[in-house]
Amino acid sequence: MRKLPIGIQNFKELRTENYYYVDKTLFVKQLVEGGKYYFLSRPRRFGKSLFLDTLKQAFSGNKPLFEGLYLEKNWDWNIKYPVIHISFGEGVIEDEKDLERRIQQILRDNAKNLNLAFQEEYDNRYFFIQLIREACRKHDQKVVVLVDEYDKPILDNLTQKEKAVKIREKLKDLYSVIKGSDEYLKFAFLTGVSKFSKVSIFSGLNNLKDITLDPRYASLCGYTEKELVETFQDRLEGVNLEEVRSWYNGYSWLGEKVYNPFDILLYLDTKTFHPYWFETGTPTFLIQLLLQHHSYLPELENLEVGNELLESFDVDLIEPEVVLFQTGYLTITGTRQLEPLTLYKLSYPNLEVKMALHDSLLTHLAKITEKQKNLIKIHEILNKNELNDLKKLFQSFFASIPYEWYTKNNLSSYEGFYASIVYTYFAASGLKCVVEDSTSKGKLDMAVFYKNRAYLFEFKVVEFEPEGKALEQIKKKKYDEKYHGRYEEIYLIGVEFSAKERNVLLFEWEKQQV
Repeated sequence: MRKLPIGIQNFKELRTENYYYVDKTLFVKQLVEGGKYYFLSRPRRFGKSLFLDTLKQAFSGNKPLFEGLYLEKNWDWNIKYPVIHISFGEGVIEDEKDLERRIQQILRDNAKNLNLAFQEEYDNRYFFIQLIREACRKHDQKVVVLVDEYDKPILDNLTQKEKAVKIREKLKDLYSVIKGSDEYLKFAFLTGVSKFSKVSIFSGLNNLKDITLDPRYASLCGYTEKELVETFQDRLEGVNLEEVRSWYNGYSWLGEKVYNPFDILLYLDTKTFHPYWFETGTPTFLIQLLLQHHSYLPELENLEVGNELLESFDVDLIEPEVVLFQTGYLTITGTRQLEPLTLYKLSYPNLEVKMALHDSLLTHLAKITEKQKNLIKIHEILNKNELNDLKKLFQSFFASIPYEWYTKNNLSSYEGFYASIVYTYFAASGLKCVVEDSTSKGKLDMAVFYKNRAYLFEFKVVEFEPEGKALEQIKKKKYDEKYHGRYEEIYLIGVEFSAKERNVLLFEWEKQQV
């Protein structure tokens, strides 16, 4: 049995040390035949660095590493190109001076690898220019430039706008060299987590072909279902693929859905379901962004956005939906044409992300010990079907939120906040729940499904509507009719909050005759 390539980003090591490998070399051929300058955005831990190293080994002419792979018989191995490889994946860039030092070291290392002399008096931009030209001259071949994690220095400082802007300008100056060196270049490929707007970091490099949402390259990073089954067949004995799919599959960029490699490899190693990818570094600023924007959290289940939101963002304009998509917490589930616009439907890719994101949100809102107790109680109450205890549980949700959250954020005046907290607890519990579920009579606020039972929720705030309207609306609109024949038991639950009391004021429920 071969070794699982957990965390392996070096193509040579992967191919010579008896690791599993999902053959992605067909994409190398397609890219080279289809263009010259490329950009790809994918979330962290999706295999971007490994693919860049695959490109490096192919252009360097290391044919033995590709034995048995698609590229072995579909590549001209007689030509070896000089490769400049720039990566900002390691460590954290503190400020623009730190960035300048890092760039200088990276360029120096590349000059050494290409057997070129290094001139100390060069500034980074000029040194990069000379590095490309001298590499082309010395090796008598055009140069390949590969940039990994091009945006990480900015993302490292995104919460400090002034620093981030200065770093952005330094990187823009560096990357503009690529466009100006066209006659010396064979190929260039940049990867990152985010896509910054063309008027900022890419203003000096506007000739890149963005393949982020190109269906032809949707599975360039990540494992398709077919690749998982065929490559790891000996590791899947006794595994419930449907459950694995629910936990880790579902990422989509307008093409075939893929698994996160980091998740699935760790699962195959332990055979334990766990939020492996999420725990490697969910940015605190993302959670804070959602809370600061008073995001209506149930809407994350079913968002619809336009091109302007998905294509880019910048230091000066950071929208939660853009960050959630580009960092992998939301994915594309469909499209809709509204001429001349294309609208994209977004939702969570899988159970891991949905559970873990909401668990992290609760950690920022509530005391950790209270949060854990409440999550356990949800399952206990639904298992026993003791709905009268739900009111006390909901009240404990809000009682566990520190008072300063209300005073600092004025959350008590935000109507959707209350429904968001209830929804977030159910989502973090891993229970199947649907928000804004459409019926023939309107949209139900939330439906939770447990075993053979359906719990239908409607939320109101008493300062905005008279008391007793929540349950009345479910019955009047006959929201339950949609679930007849699908569930053995249906419960109608009206929950009404008080902004003044910052808690549940009224909790009513009825069992519907099926």
